[in-house]
Amino acid sequence: MEPRGLMGGFYRISEWIMRLSVINVLWLACSIPFVFFAWGLVLSQDVNQVYSALIAMAVVAPFTLFPATAAMFAVARKWVMGETDVGLFKTFFRGYKENYKQSMLGGIIYTILLAIMIVDFIVYREQLNLLSYIFIAFLVLLVVSLFNFFSMLVHYHMKTFQLLKNAVLITIGKPFRSLSTAIMSGAVMYFSTRFTFLIPFFMGSIIAYLAFWNFHLIYQKLQDQAEKARLAEEEEAEKAAELDRIDLVKDDSNGANK
Repeated sequence: MEPRGLMGGFYRISEWIMRLSVINVLWLACSIPFVFFAWGLVLSQDVNQVYSALIAMAVVAPFTLFPATAAMFAVARKWVMGETDVGLFKTFFRGYKENYKQSMLGGIIYTILLAIMIVDFIVYREQLNLLSYIFIAFLVLLVVSLFNFFSMLVHYHMKTFQLLKNAVLITIGKPFRSLSTAIMSGAVMYFSTRFTFLIPFFMGSIIAYLAFWNFHLIYQKLQDQAEKARLAEEEEAEKAAELDRIDLVKDDSNGANK
């Protein structure tokens, strides 16, 4: 029996701390090669070391970071949809296994796109300030579309190309939701750099939860719109059928009079 009152509040908070931290640790554990090279990037002392670390991170990310992130989003999906008591290890590793191939393929494409954006930003940042800001804006949109890709991957059964296309369309078509996802994720990353203990225990899982929560709001709105359109079509069909019935009755009446 769950305690109530103040103790119940502390109990629920401690439960969420445990859930978020466990999933975040699992995410990092399944991304160890990427984390290793990322740590090397932090410790880099010259430009060559920075570039070497970035290249290594780009190579291993599709095979480690992306499948682990898909698994983390699979757990976040359960939480957002009200299934807060699911088995964390079971749900995480089932999501990892089921979504590995598609997350890897999508990861390769997103890694290439991110690499192009980062290289362009490095090349043009000192030549034209305005252009560098445009690259930053596109980079943010690309990251938000990546979050939508993971959200759709764990929520729908689609081919990889459809997931990529729809992730981009949702990101562009829902600018306010995309902006709110970017702001919330940016805030979590900012505070994680200020309080570094958040990185190993909470950063990834909180971002996944917020990103899927925002995506789920979009999904529910689209479902409501589809339901309204369906009801409108049924109403129109009923009206058309009623008119046909009235016309048929009139024709029968006219025939009888003759």
